[in-house]
Amino acid sequence: MGVTVKEITLWRREIENQPGMLAQVLEPLAGSAADLKVVMAYRYPGDETPGAVELFPIWGKKATTAAEAAGLSRADIPALLVEGSNRAGIGFDTTKAIAAAGINLAFLVAQVIGSKFSAVYGFDSETDRRRAVSLLRKAPRKR
Repeated sequence: MGVTVKEITLWRREIENQPGMLAQVLEPLAGSAADLKVVMAYRYPGDETPGAVELFPIWGKKATTAAEAAGLSRADIPALLVEGSNRAGIGFDTTKAIAAAGINLAFLVAQVIGSKFSAVYGFDSETDRRRAVSLLRKAPRKR
């Protein structure tokens, strides 16, 4: 399997860090049959009260309406979804290529399921995201 690199729009909402808040955000989306690939929820370091939820994808009228009803909106965070075959060292290779180009990562969330990896890379600017696309397509090649 080759590597796919896709520019994505995260949908985001700030929440209070309390039991049930994530379920409350997800409930309208479940009812709309939205098929989410990415769900990130976290509290802010150093302050345990606020947190955030970020999701992808939200598309189509039903999912968009449900997302808006849940208080989500399009985030102004340039991000990429990268998926492909996993191998040892792929995280190092991708982050090294990004760093060598002088690009700072705003965040990285990655996981491996079976033989496949999936990662969401966030950037400080749209320019950095565009520059990272070709780097991420090249970096995961076998050593």
